[in-house]
Amino acid sequence: MGEGTTKRFEDIKAWQKARELIRHVYELIKRDGFRRDYGLKEQLRRSATSIMLNISEGFCRDTDKDFRHFLFQARGSVAEVQASLYIALDQHYLTQADFDKMYEELDHLIKMLTAFAKYLDGSK
Repeated sequence: MGEGTTKRFEDIKAWQKARELIRHVYELIKRDGFRRDYGLKEQLRRSATSIMLNISEGFCRDTDKDFRHFLFQARGSVAEVQASLYIALDQHYLTQADFDKMYEELDHLIKMLTAFAKYLDGSK
């Protein structure tokens, strides 16, 4: 299934945003504090990667209902990244400004995923 006449998952705006976010997460976890906290670094990496992978997998499913399920899975992964950012902030691995910027990007992605799921819900 997919977004209108979208032929490839790479054309989905939310997937593109998720890809951009993964780049930011990978830049973030290269910082010194994260080198010492392997568990948090890996959690951030897995959660961020899961966002993009769920969008891709959902796109290749047979029904909009299945796709919506994967979009909601992706939203859950966004929330995991957000929660992990709080841990990183509390451990002083990132500044408040860095936290705020990443959190805002993640909030935007949640809105994109929600709007896309609603679009699919109405396209029955």
